[in-house]
Amino acid sequence: MGDWVPKLRGRSGPVYRAIVDALGDDIAAGRIAGGERLPPQRQLATALGIDFTTVTRAYAEAQRQGLVEAQVGRGTFVRRRAPPLPSGRIDLAMNLPPRPADPRLARRLWRSMTELGDERGIDLLMRYQAPGGTAEDRAAGASFLAPRLPGLDPARVLVAPGAQGALAALLPLLAAPGDTVLADELTYPGFRALAARLGLVPAGVPADEEGMDPVALDALAERTGAKLLYLNPTLANPTTATIGAERRAALVEVARRRSLAIVEDDAYGALPLSSPPPFAALAPERTWHVAGLAKCLSPALRIAYCVAPDERAADRLAGAIRAVATMASPLAAALATRWIGDGTAAAMLEAIRAETAARHALTVSMLPPALLRTDPAAFHGWLSLPPRWQRAEFLVRLDGVAIGAVPSDAFALGPAPEALRLGFGVAPDRERLTESLARLAALLAEEQAEAPLVV
Repeated sequence: MGDWVPKLRGRSGPVYRAIVDALGDDIAAGRIAGGERLPPQRQLATALGIDFTTVTRAYAEAQRQGLVEAQVGRGTFVRRRAPPLPSGRIDLAMNLPPRPADPRLARRLWRSMTELGDERGIDLLMRYQAPGGTAEDRAAGASFLAPRLPGLDPARVLVAPGAQGALAALLPLLAAPGDTVLADELTYPGFRALAARLGLVPAGVPADEEGMDPVALDALAERTGAKLLYLNPTLANPTTATIGAERRAALVEVARRRSLAIVEDDAYGALPLSSPPPFAALAPERTWHVAGLAKCLSPALRIAYCVAPDERAADRLAGAIRAVATMASPLAAALATRWIGDGTAAAMLEAIRAETAARHALTVSMLPPALLRTDPAAFHGWLSLPPRWQRAEFLVRLDGVAIGAVPSDAFALGPAPEALRLGFGVAPDRERLTESLARLAALLAEEQAEAPLVV
């Protein structure tokens, strides 16, 4: 298609970017296919009535975004895309945010990386930074957290290498080997793994449908003498429970009476449009708030913002981050700061919310409501198995129909229930998710689990 001419009318911004956006839209819509040749730059410049250098810049930008490839002596061609993955295994064990289907947003993400390199140069790749992040990055973190923690002083915010990296620095700062740490009976496996490695003793606090029981917390804190409480209070992993405002206040009252420090793992806190105030707002004097970007922006962006109770505590945490990981990646931190500042983070979060809501509606329409617990803002769910099934047998059968899931054993601090966690975001699109849910629903509908083969 050497006669391709982009439609630029109605597009804002520099002309070279408008050409790239038009090309991306035409590729996504199938109006121009992989392997097709673009018109020579001078020919396109003449057709559009613009300067040759503008087209040159547009072609260079399209190549940097992976839309085209230049072949010496032959011209510029639309890059051929890899064929779609064949229908096969869908690993619902992974708990990832669903990928937005908007090609313009994808181009915006990649473009911001290019622009960041153009502006900051090689210095961004060839330096260390303070273990808690630069002042600019800490201010960006305070801005990102402002909807949930308004008026936050950036001096209390530190940049950590992901939520798990933040927890790895925090837990040994607040507890010693042999100490009891209180948490939900069903809790995040990453916390369990860190506690085991650090020699801590996790104790599960009973919960109801809303989350942790304050009376049970009070009794267990008194019995164990624990001084640390770990919470995942919003869209909890794995149950999707969100602790309500009154329950949070009751838990804070117990924490103050029992002198409990609180580690608030708010991995999913940005996803709901509204939610109760974080513990860091209710009890700032004793709460260490961890807000990773993996679940609300990108799993590859290994950045978490940690809010310490005060500046002195922030200095202690900075020292712990230095000891555990030296620092967060300056490149990742700078990219997060850019996305927050220019609105890309907000656009990405909104796209994830929209796709999550669509997948939630699909899921609840296909799986038995009596067995599934989830939330419109969550891209994971908790599946209780019918009495005829045991989780080990069900997992084997799931594997037989090419579906992965996580058994309750990975989360339980006590006896594990007959249940699984499912992740609805990992499927590349809704069609593949529909396929996996249909297989899962058919298995749940079987009258009786087959007896295991004995030889």
